[in-house]
Amino acid sequence: LVTWKRNCSSCCLLSYRSDYNETTKLNCSERITGKYSPDSDPVLHIYPVNLGDEGSYTCETANSDGNFRFFFSLTVIVPPMVTLTHDQSRVAVCQASAGKPAADISWIPASNHSSEEEFHHPNGTVTRVSYFDWADSSFPSVTCLVTHPATNQTLHMDLT
Repeated sequence: LVTWKRNCSSCCLLSYRSDYNETTKLNCSERITGKYSPDSDPVLHIYPVNLGDEGSYTCETANSDGNFRFFFSLTVIVPPMVTLTHDQSRVAVCQASAGKPAADISWIPASNHSSEEEFHHPNGTVTRVSYFDWADSSFPSVTCLVTHPATNQTLHMDLT
């Protein structure tokens, strides 16, 4: 017997009983399935994963060797959408929208004339915006570097 459950009151419970080759699902969406084989460990499969799936999960197994309990923590990482624009006052704007966790933004060339804002969204994602003021500089171009666990992106813009 293998049982997967999310650690909350009304969350999905998925169990498999090998002697009957029987799977039972309670409060589970179609995105959540289990994979069971005598040759491998039981697998919980969530596809496509979304932010609401984040949390703690428990796998309980019972067999002739005894009862076993394993705990897992699922963290969902969301890559940001990255844009690089500029306005009329000679400020470049690099934006990493709706990422989880927040992306890091840096500039080439490095500058003391940059500033940053951060906006936290109700779904747990973060938008980070960095401003590069080139009004008093002679740089021909600027590059925005966005670093994130799910993606790294480099955007380049001519300033002339």
